[in-house]
Amino acid sequence: MNEAASYFSIAVAVIILLVDLWAIVSVFRSNKSVGVKAAWAIGLIVFPVLGLIVWGIAGPRGVKEGPSSPEHSKG
Repeated sequence: MNEAASYFSIAVAVIILLVDLWAIVSVFRSNKSVGVKAAWAIGLIVFPVLGLIVWGIAGPRGVKEGPSSPEHSKG
């Protein structure tokens, strides 16, 4: 494998790792039960690419919350 191809492979692996971490954080921010969160996290860790695809289609998303305190509101 030449040098450019190895750098490309490393870049793809890093991107997949970062997106996986983002997906796991999103799963744990969701309002699902602990068991469901753990199952999704394990699936994303064991099957990084396939897990991302399945999570993108059917996985739990993080909960969108409002401001954490009145000082942070724009009102």
